[in-house]
Amino acid sequence: MPKEPRDAIRPWFSSAEAVGEFIGIRFGRVRPGSSEPEWTFLPHSEVDGIGGLAKILRERGAEVGRLLQLKHPAGPSALCAVRAFPKYLKPRRPLKWLEMERGPALPDIGPQPPPAVAWHAFSEPTTVQIRRVCRKGGVTVNSFLLKHLTKAIRPFLQDQSSVVPWMVPVNLRGKVSRGSDIANHSSYVGVRVKSYETVKNIHKNIYAALGRGEHWANWFAYHTGPMITEGMRRFLITKGLAMSQWNLGGFSNLGEWDAEKKINNPDCTGDWFFSPPVLRCQLVGAGCVTFQNRLTLTIQAHPDLTTSPKVPKAWLANWLKEIEMDISEEPAYLTA
Repeated sequence: MPKEPRDAIRPWFSSAEAVGEFIGIRFGRVRPGSSEPEWTFLPHSEVDGIGGLAKILRERGAEVGRLLQLKHPAGPSALCAVRAFPKYLKPRRPLKWLEMERGPALPDIGPQPPPAVAWHAFSEPTTVQIRRVCRKGGVTVNSFLLKHLTKAIRPFLQDQSSVVPWMVPVNLRGKVSRGSDIANHSSYVGVRVKSYETVKNIHKNIYAALGRGEHWANWFAYHTGPMITEGMRRFLITKGLAMSQWNLGGFSNLGEWDAEKKINNPDCTGDWFFSPPVLRCQLVGAGCVTFQNRLTLTIQAHPDLTTSPKVPKAWLANWLKEIEMDISEEPAYLTA
């Protein structure tokens, strides 16, 4: 397992923060009997989503053992980075949004959490049903949720038939070693969702990207950070060139936690929520996590897009509608 001689990821997030981006990963907990999340933000320069949730739970007294490991067999390869380099040179064409409610302006006090956020917790039976439908169709919950998330947001785009690009993080634990298991072990693949694609198409596309080693290409690309100047990193970030493609947003799944319900610490029980940060080159952040067999969804918008919670609430309502339609009856496209 290759050792990491230095933190190659921190400079990128530090530069993003320097140009005014809020790099805090959003975590939330709704304690039993409550309806509003208590939000916590951890800097992405210090942790990734999996590491951040583990850190919070451990600090509250939960025993969290070995963190989720990457199961895909493709190993590190610098050749993947060479092959992927031309993607970084392609022109970026951000999608255009319909006019939407803006909400109040944020006070000029530096980077701060996005106020436009919405969330939902599924019951345990509904979570089981979502898993059953995905298992029967031979797809992951990830692919299932990403398909319906994209469909939910399309009505808010000027061109609803557009190809929608997403950044999908990939957990590299088990393949790379950092100084701490909660440190940032995250790379990503770029997924472009066409309007006519099925869940199976999206599932195959994600695994094809993994098979090509795109997550390794992007991991090695991170390592250029310490080699270039702060000014160059800021330029690449502000121009949306720091990633292999422009993304409408990031969609991240932290996986399943404590399915056996062994964590019963009062400071840890309840529903847990998560969302990746939003950036000017990635205006939507959508995240999910399954804690004690209850799947939750969180979605937020960058303040440059809107500061009104009504907007992500509308996205979420569409997302839930699409999901519920597919689990209420056997979805034909899963068996096609």
